[in-house]
Amino acid sequence: MIFHHAKLLHGFAQVLTILERLFPSDPFLTKHTMNERFSQISYEALPLEVRPLADDILKVSSAALGGPYNALLRSPEMARRAFDFLDYLRFKTSVNKRLNEFAILIQARISNAQFEWWAHEPIARKAGLADRVMHDLQQCVRPASMQDDERLVYDFCVQLSLNHRVSDTLWQEAVTQMGEQAVVDLTVLSGTYVMVSMLLNATQVGIPGGGTEPLQVFNPVDIRQRLLA
Repeated sequence: MIFHHAKLLHGFAQVLTILERLFPSDPFLTKHTMNERFSQISYEALPLEVRPLADDILKVSSAALGGPYNALLRSPEMARRAFDFLDYLRFKTSVNKRLNEFAILIQARISNAQFEWWAHEPIARKAGLADRVMHDLQQCVRPASMQDDERLVYDFCVQLSLNHRVSDTLWQEAVTQMGEQAVVDLTVLSGTYVMVSMLLNATQVGIPGGGTEPLQVFNPVDIRQRLLA
């Protein structure tokens, strides 16, 4: 019996060692002050040919030329294409606004993307997503009181993001309930906001005015276990 317990402890120690190698201690996974890696671009500093894009950004951005746009504007041609793409995914998509914003918050939670959550939580609330659903997701747990269409979007986005697949059953349910175009739009939205999250995290975009970060930071293993539970 003692030998059996010793083997279990040894195996557990090996698992911990592997996890430490996969996810070493990193400032990103600890509570710290966010130091942005790019200085803020000003409108006046932009070349004249880029200012029409900045004008378009200012019409929809909750943080002027901050957030992801501060990084995107360093590659103006790509920024224009990304902005036009996001314009469709946010404002012209076939997906219901409440569900669209829910999907964006799911990606923010998966990625520990503080600015993304900060920017989209009030938009999601205005679109009709319940505070209790957002609170559960913010705590990195499966929301307990989702509507049927929200449950479908949650399962689809979380499984696709964390398992990189969805089952035939889930796929068929999504197509039946939402339609083919909406499922495609939802899939592309999710992938696009993975990109936005990466950009925000790589450049360490903080909350405007030094505001409080809305998300507790979890490591990827914990996020996976909690959201797929």
